[in-house]
Amino acid sequence: MAFTTLGGGCGAASVRLVPQNRILGSNSKPFTGIILKKPQQVGPLPLHVRGSIASSPQKLFSPKAAAPKSGDSIRIAVLGASGYTGAEIVRFLANHPQFHIKVMTADRKAGEQFGSVFPHLRTLDLPKLVAIKDADFSDIDAVFCCLPHGTTQEIIKSLPRHLKIVDLSADFRLRDINEYAEWYGHSHRAPELQEEAVYGLTELQRDDIRNARLVANPGCYPTSIQLPLVPLVKAKLIKLTNIIIDAKSGVSGAGRGAKEANLYTEIAEGIHAYGITSHRHVPEIEQGLTDAAESKVTISFTPHLMCMKRGMQSTIYVELASGVTPRDLYEHLKYTYEDEEFVKLLHGSSAPHTSHVVGSNYCFMNVYEDRIPGRAIIISVIDNLVKGASGQALQNLNLMMGLPENMGLQYLPLFP
Repeated sequence: MAFTTLGGGCGAASVRLVPQNRILGSNSKPFTGIILKKPQQVGPLPLHVRGSIASSPQKLFSPKAAAPKSGDSIRIAVLGASGYTGAEIVRFLANHPQFHIKVMTADRKAGEQFGSVFPHLRTLDLPKLVAIKDADFSDIDAVFCCLPHGTTQEIIKSLPRHLKIVDLSADFRLRDINEYAEWYGHSHRAPELQEEAVYGLTELQRDDIRNARLVANPGCYPTSIQLPLVPLVKAKLIKLTNIIIDAKSGVSGAGRGAKEANLYTEIAEGIHAYGITSHRHVPEIEQGLTDAAESKVTISFTPHLMCMKRGMQSTIYVELASGVTPRDLYEHLKYTYEDEEFVKLLHGSSAPHTSHVVGSNYCFMNVYEDRIPGRAIIISVIDNLVKGASGQALQNLNLMMGLPENMGLQYLPLFP
């Protein structure tokens, strides 16, 4: 492997790796997972600045570790348990050694057994579903709130203050309550709680999440997009203009409610864009990128609905900063996430596939050099119901409770 130095900004040198076969860096070719032993310079900035991007992960839970004592049981309520994200929470908690479900709500299914709503989970010993107004939170330690957008603020405001809460709706994701009102069509109903809420993109907000009482779980599209982009924006490796995101999701992302647009005959054998220029995840993504850049970032984002149950792919087109190569993007992401269990950079020509993360809490990504000079393509995939919702929610509550964040999440992807 030969090393060629190229001139960078302010007299600093950047490093480009050139293999002996000269293939690396040719048009449209992705990069191998070579890790530099020492940080290299891109312009005036260090290429690897992980400490400013993501806090350190806790020591991961080992299945060989001693079983928790019975006194360590943490009592959980799942609000909105009859939806897809509620079912995924229950599936993961079935293998969690310390979280035990004591209350489950579903107003329209009140009085029913959970197994009759989700037959694939009928073997679990669970409490009956109750209406939220009838739920007893006196013996509960923590809550997963899986209710629809716009219904969560007043409910969470009414809950006892001792509860740790992870909210999977969008109701506390936007810090600016005026921006929330603009995008969601009504004023924020719990502004005092909004000030308290912590945004829960686990790998990038870990320290804040540990100390939080209320965590706003990120949306699925924002998770798949911010995981690759936030470190690159923060390290000033890409330009803040002309960021284009083409994203695609399975139908489960629209929820379990009966909707004509989601009928099989409406979505089968096709693909269609929706929320064009107006999808509600736009301000959430721009909020995270703006924080990373410390200046306003505006993106071009178009989501598409795919005829599949699960999965999400974000294809992201970015313009490189002066003196930066696509290889630098790959190396920085590799270094940022090398100790993370759930975020993986692929090697060589491997393209991330949604089918390779189904049922798991993983995010797979890779970086490619575009045919257009000075641009790169990043592909990121997740399961929208897991890393994009319930899996990340459990990851966050583990942190909030002082537990290893992968506890109960060690499910390998399902294939085929």
